[in-house]
Amino acid sequence: MRSAVDWLESLSPWPEEFGLERMQRLLADLGEPQRRFPSIHVVGTKGKSTATRTIAELLRAEGLHVGAYTSPHVSGWHERLDTDPATLVQALERVRAHAEGATQFEVLTAAALAEFAAQGVDAAVVEAGLGGRLDATNTIHGRVVHLTNVGLEHTDVLGDTREAIAGEKLAVATPEAIVVLGEGEWAHLVAANDVRLGGARETAEAFLGRRIEQEVDVRLPGRLEHRGEEVWDGAHTPDAAAWLVGQLERDDYVLCISILDDKDAEGILERLRGAGGVLVATESSNSRSLAAKELAARAEPYFEHVESIADPVAALGRARELAGPAGAVLVTGSLYLLADLSAGG
Repeated sequence: MRSAVDWLESLSPWPEEFGLERMQRLLADLGEPQRRFPSIHVVGTKGKSTATRTIAELLRAEGLHVGAYTSPHVSGWHERLDTDPATLVQALERVRAHAEGATQFEVLTAAALAEFAAQGVDAAVVEAGLGGRLDATNTIHGRVVHLTNVGLEHTDVLGDTREAIAGEKLAVATPEAIVVLGEGEWAHLVAANDVRLGGARETAEAFLGRRIEQEVDVRLPGRLEHRGEEVWDGAHTPDAAAWLVGQLERDDYVLCISILDDKDAEGILERLRGAGGVLVATESSNSRSLAAKELAARAEPYFEHVESIADPVAALGRARELAGPAGAVLVTGSLYLLADLSAGG
């Protein structure tokens, strides 16, 4: 029998049809573990993982036993459950016999919820995958829902306006849920709820029903990691790319970049040109990754020198070669690229 991780990696990452039926059946077979603890549901376009981990750390600082579920990962699948590889295997084996027909994300979500139930957590903070209404995480009925922000993404699935996308994301809010909005413009979509404005701290406070005085420092893998003269960051939206460029200490990086085909590639590339004039386009193992040659073609208007190498490890090697001994490399555009490079050395 193949290992739990090999089995997980063999599953389809993308459903043939979006819907909650498979997830509902899987959780029913597992005894509805999501009902054994209260949850906070984090939805939005960007910043979800940071918000999820920050909320979890704030609650832990208040003495609660908290589970956190995020995606994607950089160093390994266990990152998504905020745990270690051995616990991940245990969690996967718990759901394996019940998961026929389930997707990779559905299995991971069920494994996380069942693991949190087995641990007897006081709360779970759960990051949505794609959208909200039809996402596998829309089975937890969060006591608090936090919407970080809304941008144009996955328009073929979620809608072609920010309002439509916001509606899909906020569809996870039950009538009883407190909704904490990072952007107040969406309050009319949840007018019947207790609606508040704020971020991770306000979301944790809404869950507890009181103020939190503690400060926490949360750094996620793949977020502005300095590896010698290399910087690795999973920026995958134009805003995130602009923020990244603003954090850099130099403007002559050689970029090694991959972008998913449902992201605003031109917007990301236009903002990243402030980091340097040389770019090596590549592609991650994610099935939605833009082909390296297509990404290179899109990058040409923004960069002085562009090359394409499909294999990410070879692409990083080429970027290092182009940078030379005195140069620096910026790896960005997708957390999936960072994960591939971490695994491939």
